[in-house]
Amino acid sequence: MNLKMKGISKVFGQAYALKGVDLSVNDGEIHALLGENGAGKSTLMNILGGVLSATEGEIYIDEKKMSFHSAKDTQNAGIRFVHQELNMFNDLMIYENMFIGEELTKGGILDRKRMIEETRIALDRIGLKLDPKTYIRDLGTAHKQQLEIAKAVHNQCRLLILDEPTTSLTDKEINILFELMRDLKQKGVSIIFITHKLPEVMAICDRYTILRDGHFIQSGKIEDVSEREITNMMVGCELNLDNIVKPKVKEDPYLVVEDLCVENYVRNVSFHVNRGEVLVLAGLIGDGRSELAEALFGSRSITSGSVYKNGKKVKYRGVSSVMRQGIGMVQANRKERSILPNMMILDNMVTGKLVARHKSPIITMRERKEIFARNKPITKIKVSDPRDVITALSGGNQQKVILSRWLETKADVLLLDNPTQGVDVGAKSEFHKLINGMAQSGKSIILFTNEYPELYQVADRVLIMYEGRINAELSREELSADKVMYYSTGSNLTEGGK
Repeated sequence: MNLKMKGISKVFGQAYALKGVDLSVNDGEIHALLGENGAGKSTLMNILGGVLSATEGEIYIDEKKMSFHSAKDTQNAGIRFVHQELNMFNDLMIYENMFIGEELTKGGILDRKRMIEETRIALDRIGLKLDPKTYIRDLGTAHKQQLEIAKAVHNQCRLLILDEPTTSLTDKEINILFELMRDLKQKGVSIIFITHKLPEVMAICDRYTILRDGHFIQSGKIEDVSEREITNMMVGCELNLDNIVKPKVKEDPYLVVEDLCVENYVRNVSFHVNRGEVLVLAGLIGDGRSELAEALFGSRSITSGSVYKNGKKVKYRGVSSVMRQGIGMVQANRKERSILPNMMILDNMVTGKLVARHKSPIITMRERKEIFARNKPITKIKVSDPRDVITALSGGNQQKVILSRWLETKADVLLLDNPTQGVDVGAKSEFHKLINGMAQSGKSIILFTNEYPELYQVADRVLIMYEGRINAELSREELSADKVMYYSTGSNLTEGGK
């Protein structure tokens, strides 16, 4: 398929998510779509996939102007999207998933025999030796992903969009996927490959397009560009750090992590955070950071390894036990994992103290109001009535309530997993000041972030993760955006060292 997207813009409210973006994909090529988180890749692909409509711009397939109003329209045009979150039903068999929504019938009833046979043919076509009557729940991530591709090929796919397909795969499974991609390419299928892992881009892709902040930056042949040049184009200009001054942190290990493993996500990770330090764990989506944070907090099982706090081994007997040992966590995905949407702001603020430090199972209204009054000037919550439900607040103020929740537990180690996710620029700045202030008061902070500008605002030291391991450590003096991206994408591992 020959695809051309010309001058694509998308406006949400008054803000441009995309502005004048071009994307050209040739017949039978593997094309890398690159950019940092928030660059506009997903918006562009959702427009191509019929999920969103463009505010401006045109789409051409084989020189014919197209108009997509639904995902069905794009599928009819031969475009298939394999999302990072796989769309499989675990309680159905392979053949049932293969034909979901497109079931074959005979005489008004399901033609199971034919669907099973066609599924077997589709699996053979990509070299997948599985019984069509196997339940999806009994398969690993790699097989599920291969099934999504088999389904796309079976449906006469001419353009395949792969969104971060290697995130949960082993090296062996990645090699199998790449063989499949090369085979599809030989058969004339065009592939858009979305990934943050630059070594994979250099290994499998023919051409690339880079987006940054919703704008088209550059396209070209992979053979004409280096990983470092791609990194620089993705990141853009360096930030000015002259106005950010942080006092030197004394070497005083307070939380020590030794050889920690979390099944399928984290492999033999060791590090320490000093008393009064902001240690940032940076990287890209799928590198194991969130799973590491959850393991340190006790909400995910630790396969092996040990954690020590102030010289004492942390006992992992559930989240409440970890909280009582002085470890708190602001989790990612505030709406799903932190706020209690039908409860008052007051109640949301006191739940941590109720679990970790309160002797009574009840916190009186008077005490709740005192807790709110104590935290409001610290976290600068903007609220008219603390008895309102928390969903009446903006995202930034909701997050301030959650941070106040952990301050009330008196935790001296705080795990912050993307704490500024979904908040505006002003609120982010306030959060950065709060984080630096908490560290200067003696708390040990471990910040997990996808946002590189955030590093410069708070980091005393940075650990960069790649595929479940720590790939590099940078002091504050060594920080630069291109270095962070360089190590985040695993580039040094393909060049014989750092």
